Parts: sequence; C-alpha cells; structure tokens
Amino acid sequence: MKVDLSNLTTERRNNATMNLDELSVETAAKLMNQEDQKVAPSVQQALPQISQAVKQIIQAFNANGRLIYLGAGTSGRLGVLDAAECVPTFGVSKEMVVGLIAGGPQAMTVAVEGAEDSLTLAPQDLQDLHLTKNDAVVGIAASGRTPYVIGGLEYASSVGAATISLACNPKAEISQYAQTAIEVDCGPEFLTGSTRLKSGTAQKLVLNMLSTLSMIGIGKVYNNLMVDVKATNNKLVERAKQIVMQATGIDYTEAEFYLKQADLSVKTAIVMAKTNTTKEQAEQKLRQAKGFVKQSIVDEKGKGDV
Repeated sequence: MKVDLSNLTTERRNNATMNLDELSVETAAKLMNQEDQKVAPSVQQALPQISQAVKQIIQAFNANGRLIYLGAGTSGRLGVLDAAECVPTFGVSKEMVVGLIAGGPQAMTVAVEGAEDSLTLAPQDLQDLHLTKNDAVVGIAASGRTPYVIGGLEYASSVGAATISLACNPKAEISQYAQTAIEVDCGPEFLTGSTRLKSGTAQKLVLNMLSTLSMIGIGKVYNNLMVDVKATNNKLVERAKQIVMQATGIDYTEAEFYLKQADLSVKTAIVMAKTNTTKEQAEQKLRQAKGFVKQSIVDEKGKGDV
C-alpha cells in the first residue's frame, strides 16, 4: 500500500544540506551543529502541551497508575531508554515506568519487519500489561503516523487511560488519538528522513521533561537533589553520601553514619539528620508527607528547616 510522506516535515529535503557529500568534515560538522541548535527552541513552543501531559502523568502516579511509553524504531528505543533510567534515578520499580517498542525487546537492536505497521500489536502489548484507567500512555512517533502507536492510543482511550502523543510533525495523525498532543517541528533533517537526528533529540528532550517533572511532582526530589536514587554500586553509594551532605550541611562522616542507619535510603537519612529522629520516626514522617522530604521536616509551627 502506498504511503504518502510528501507532506511530512521530517521527510522533506533540507535546502541547507543539499551537497553533504561534497563538504569537508569540518564544514559538515558545523552545519550539523547549526541544525541541532534549532531543536530546543522548537521544544519551547510545545511547553504548554508538555506541562499538561506532566499533570496527567502525576495524576496517574497518584492513583497508583503507571507511565507507559510506546513507539517503533528510534521513537520506541527512546521510550524504553527513558523508562529504564527512571529506576536508578528515582528509585521506582521497573513496573512504574514502562517502555514498549513495536516488535518487542529484540527490536531495541534489530529492526523487526512490519511490526510498526500493525494496528493490533500495541493493544496486545497493553493488554499484556493489564492496562487500566489509572495509567498514562504516551505514544511516540516522529512521523506522527505510525500504526503501532495509533492502535495503542486507541486502545488506551477505550480503557479510559490518560493519552498523550509526541510527534515531530505539525497536524500529526496520532494527535487525533490523544487527549494531549505534543508536536515539535524542528524542520527538515540534516540527512533527509533520518529522524534519529533532530527529531530524536527533540523526543529525548521532551521525554526527559515528562519523566523528570512528573517525578518531582510525586516527591522524588528535594530542592534539586535526586533523593530517591538507588545506591546499588560504589559510585552511587558515594553519590548518596554527597546528596545527604548537600541536603543537610553535615560532613562526610556524619552522612555516612546516617545513610548506614537508614539502610542506604537517602530520604530517610536526610529526615533523620534534619529532625534528629530515629529511622522509624523519619520513615513515619515521610509516610505522612506522602514521600515529600520538605514536608517531612516541617516543625510543629509549620516553619520547617528546609
């Protein structure tokens, strides 16, 4: 079946890069860098939609729901990457943020023929996850027309889940299937049709915002410190100590002591040090404050030492 791509910005030729095969490496690098500088301003234009999407995701998390990314090819890989990074950065379970890619895990490294063209694969993938109305689904497609993503968003809507689309073309087809449509138009690619370039960078920036701002919204951050980081190796244990020091003003030895007492929970260690409480008391404060450190260290008069 013929697919008309002529109206897609991501498929147009870039007039500034017509003679790439004749350029020196230095000139091509400069030109590519100039094109890349168009990405962040393009993302800026979509901030209202990005903000709305973050609010939807926070609402899902507060209802014990999940953030589920779905996409094909580069778009799918970026979703899987962002989901995987949430686990160590924010101390969440791998089930809380999930990345689905057309064709399954093998498609992370090898293209799976025909997977992105299926309208039924994504609904099946979401059914396998037992999708509920409490979840938020983000469909990612640079072209804005990927059938796998459309099928997934349609199914998510039928379940009552929050739906968000992310495309790199204006008036994208997938936008019609989402409650919140994020469209980031970076112009034609440096290399015609290679959406792993500017479009991929734009998608990465947006996904960074969706996950990071949503995690801030549910108490995973204190000031600008990632206080739910999982100290799973020596480097991260040392980072955890640094975070406790930065959050409390205590020295290395004290931070090490509190972190050990808190069983490597950075949040608990901070609250213990700030409020001069035991591990159990600090954990209780955190539960009462729904995981927000700042609210956990507020004193009886509501003036807290922050």
